[in-house]
Amino acid sequence: MQGGRYPYVYVDGIYLRRNWGGEFENVAILVAIAVNEDGYREVLGAAEGMKEDKASWVSFFQWLRSRGLDGVKLVVGDKCLGMLEAVGEVFPKAKYQRCTVHFYRNVFSVTPRSKVKLVAKMLKAIHAQESKKAAREKAKAVVEELRSMKLKEAAKKVEDGIEETLTYCDFPSEHWTRIRTNNVIERLNREIRRRTRVVGSFPDGNSALMLVCARLRHVAGTQWGNKKYMNMKHLEAAVEDASIAG
Repeated sequence: MQGGRYPYVYVDGIYLRRNWGGEFENVAILVAIAVNEDGYREVLGAAEGMKEDKASWVSFFQWLRSRGLDGVKLVVGDKCLGMLEAVGEVFPKAKYQRCTVHFYRNVFSVTPRSKVKLVAKMLKAIHAQESKKAAREKAKAVVEELRSMKLKEAAKKVEDGIEETLTYCDFPSEHWTRIRTNNVIERLNREIRRRTRVVGSFPDGNSALMLVCARLRHVAGTQWGNKKYMNMKHLEAAVEDASIAG
């Protein structure tokens, strides 16, 4: 990372198995990817976080900041309390977008299998709206509908969690599909898991981290890192408009 501005940052924890004196335990590798101000994706870094708690995330974010991470406007990730608090502490000006895919999975966890397809359609309709106001209205209607289907727990999850999945609406609509999920990391995760399956388990966190970093470097060196991911002119224009309006 050459010190620079990275408006959009995607974070996730990847769990790998490690063999500790004959006992297996999971080790969390925290990964951050960003879209830089020119619109290209960059791997910012990975670090071992013994567990995904606030202390791990704070030290991870501070480490990234010390290496030049700046200008963060939005952090996209799964709902994990430690991470949320850490964002507020290390990047107080940044907003948080809860990954919609993870949010859907969370709702599906309390939805009968026979209803998952229908509920998925209802949830996607919320995020297909053209504005935050319309999405909120749609969410209210979905909550009512879920209640009438006797899916109380699913309704509660939507009601409690929907707002933090709508932060993307505060950014240019041209970027919405790219910033409302952390799919950009999910793809890397799949690639990493594919490699780690070959290896099996790791003697320690460091060797797990080294493998993850090697895969990240490999992916970043392919077309993935050399292809423009989004047009950042839209964001510049939106920021200018906001400062004029402000």
